[in-house]
Amino acid sequence: MFIDTHSHLQFESFDEDREMVIQRAIKNNIDAIITIGTDVDSSMEAINIAHKFAVVFAAVGIHPNDSMNVDIDEFNRIKTLANKDKVIAIGEIGLDYYRDHTTQSKQEESFREQIRIAHEVSLPLIIHNRDAHNDILSILKDEKAEKIGGVFHSFSGEIKFLESVLTDNYYISFTGPVTFKNTNYNKLIDCVPLEHLLLETDSPFLSPVPFRGKRNEPAHLNYIAEKIAQVKGLSIEELAHITNENTENLFHLKDQWQTKLNL
Repeated sequence: MFIDTHSHLQFESFDEDREMVIQRAIKNNIDAIITIGTDVDSSMEAINIAHKFAVVFAAVGIHPNDSMNVDIDEFNRIKTLANKDKVIAIGEIGLDYYRDHTTQSKQEESFREQIRIAHEVSLPLIIHNRDAHNDILSILKDEKAEKIGGVFHSFSGEIKFLESVLTDNYYISFTGPVTFKNTNYNKLIDCVPLEHLLLETDSPFLSPVPFRGKRNEPAHLNYIAEKIAQVKGLSIEELAHITNENTENLFHLKDQWQTKLNL
């Protein structure tokens, strides 16, 4: 049984078959799914879905590409949402220098503010990083984010950057591109200690082979897991046990299972 630590089940691409997608995940040995907010509205939707489906948990936050016009009221709403049942992280938050939807200064302001919220509510971070390696590490250190922990989701970057991230004990997760040919992901996967590894799909994005170019969904996590297990020289069962334990430790899921059963 696997845990998909990063999906966006509230996105409109799932509107027509969301329940079927979740049922299909369960049939494919996905024991839990974390659905991630990207702004206030999508964070609220993530919570609604988590309350409707026992296997789903939520994270709340404002994505760097959605932070241009964010004000203090929206940060306060995120803080309020963070205290709702089945909310287990602040995310996804971070920096994205690849796209220019939001100025770098505004992204930094939003990132810092949400790390501070995470400290207040004692929740870990789900971190988005795109071409912002040095700045993101600097902000995390400034805000002492290592005290609350988090995961660099859909990791990309060179081994030197990976080593810097691991030094501060952050977790790492990879997505569908690990299954593509002619990538450097095998080297990156090999460098991640097992105790720092999580699994994710980033649904509906970044589908693995053989679904490349199609909508991704949590049921496809098995293909990503198979590739990572192969690189690590592990059985699927061993990888599931290790990554599930890591996920439970980071997000304090053991404290949430009874809540899940009661909803």
